[in-house]
Amino acid sequence: MSIAENIHRIENELAGTAARLVVVTKTHPVEKLREAYDAGARRFGENRPQEMAAKQPQLPNDVEWHLIGQLQTNKVKLLAPFVHTIQSIDSLRLLREIDKHAATHHRVINGLLQFHIAREETKSGLTLPEAEEMLHSEEFRQMRHVRLTGVMGVATFTSDEAQLRQEFRQLRGHFEHLKGAFFADEPAFCELSMGMSGDYPLAVAEGSTLVRVGSAIFGSRG
Repeated sequence: MSIAENIHRIENELAGTAARLVVVTKTHPVEKLREAYDAGARRFGENRPQEMAAKQPQLPNDVEWHLIGQLQTNKVKLLAPFVHTIQSIDSLRLLREIDKHAATHHRVINGLLQFHIAREETKSGLTLPEAEEMLHSEEFRQMRHVRLTGVMGVATFTSDEAQLRQEFRQLRGHFEHLKGAFFADEPAFCELSMGMSGDYPLAVAEGSTLVRVGSAIFGSRG
């Protein structure tokens, strides 16, 4: 199937659910991103700041750019002029840098707190106590140019549906806890980013609002 056909198939699957599609465009050339754009895709997810910063000027201005990979603090400045959402916030130090650089550009950048939910140590992310400590801090409460809008997690790479559902439910539990404890009066805190090419139908069933899909659209990268 073509890129457009794959996007339309996934969009049809998501119709009637809370989930929206983030097309994961990492390592793919701009020509393929344009194909996805022409098929109606407007949310693009990249892993590497340098790659995103290089592609962004070559695409229309209504693309919503999501950084979904780990972000080093010294790379925030590359994204600050245009990034919509940074999905991989895992420290107060990173929040501080985002707030600082967004202020320089008179912007507010959205962010998701990334939690460690997988049974794989190679996956990164916060624990719930670490996130609570951050949100309780006076420094976070003073930030005006970064807006937390939800949570993100990467599940274990497994075909075990029961395990995947358990991990997605854990992330949803973190989201609901933080919503009630810290963001009850903030409608913008509404995003639950979970699910990728191999497991997004399960994630949608467990309440995902953003699915990050690449290989199911572009094919496997050889």
